Amino acid sequence: MWYRILIALVCLMLFAQSSQADELVLKNGDRLTGKIQHLVDGKLTIKADVAGTVTVDLSNIRTLSSDAPIEVNLKDETGFTQKVSSAEPGRFAIGGSESTKAQEFAVADIVSINPPPKPIPKWTGDIAIGVTSTHGNTKTEMISANANFAKRTEKDRTTISTDYAKGEQEDPDTGETVTIEDWWRAKGKYDYFFSKKMYGYVDGRYEKDAVAELDRRTIIGIGGGYQWIESENMNFSSEFGLASLYEKYDNQTDSNSEISLQVGYNFDKKLRKNIKLVHDLTYYPAIDKFSDYYLTTTGGVRADFTETFFATAKAILNYDATPAIGAHKTDVKYFFGLGYRF
Repeated sequence: MWYRILIALVCLMLFAQSSQADELVLKNGDRLTGKIQHLVDGKLTIKADVAGTVTVDLSNIRTLSSDAPIEVNLKDETGFTQKVSSAEPGRFAIGGSESTKAQEFAVADIVSINPPPKPIPKWTGDIAIGVTSTHGNTKTEMISANANFAKRTEKDRTTISTDYAKGEQEDPDTGETVTIEDWWRAKGKYDYFFSKKMYGYVDGRYEKDAVAELDRRTIIGIGGGYQWIESENMNFSSEFGLASLYEKYDNQTDSNSEISLQVGYNFDKKLRKNIKLVHDLTYYPAIDKFSDYYLTTTGGVRADFTETFFATAKAILNYDATPAIGAHKTDVKYFFGLGYRF
């Protein structure tokens, strides 16, 4: 008797396992039963009972069903974790009972099913150094460096950058060493995204330039921006806000403090797989006098040798409508160097 009971139990277990299965109905009429693993990038993976792991294009699926709740995310950014059931061609359904009607959705609107957990955001960055040394009719020693750090999550973005350069040249007649370049600048910025495109920001800049008699320039800004494009190959955003600008020069007793507008953009694009163009511009016109303004822009090209090592060339242009006494309004700096990305 107990043998019969055991056989019956085994049969019930096998029947339960065969009846509890997910199913895909393909447009060509084929059916795949098994366990839906996930769907990402338009491809659904199912561990089929007979064929093993099979990957199917979403465009080839007529309808689908599951025997247990699965996580489904749609194009309109809605999502749910429920059992799904087959429906008319090109659709699937959730819910439904004797008293309620099932809710149907288009199969083509599925973005992901059981997506893998998103990676934890990490800091990324790069450091580049350039050195110039000449000996002969002139003797010149120069060093320059820059560093960039960034962290991006779904809701915010943090960026930090800094540039530095110092150079000395020996007068061939007197042997006296003259400083021809001695400056550095740093910038920090935090963006908070209210949607995929709209964000608010707060940023700060600090700059010193001994040759231009700039003891310090401090800028603190706040405003809003729009991320027009954000992809692996190209990024473009524009911003508008207000800024507090403070300047102090070594050869002047009085300092300059004003409230200004802050208008700018950030752009980068891959010209080729290993070559990237970067450009940004920020314009600070004083609110009480638009002819008194400060403008800074940077343009550069980076060529990757490997995934971590690269060469970079860039130019920094600053224009100050009211510079220090005896200093030029326009100041252009060039940087060439080798870098490491992490």
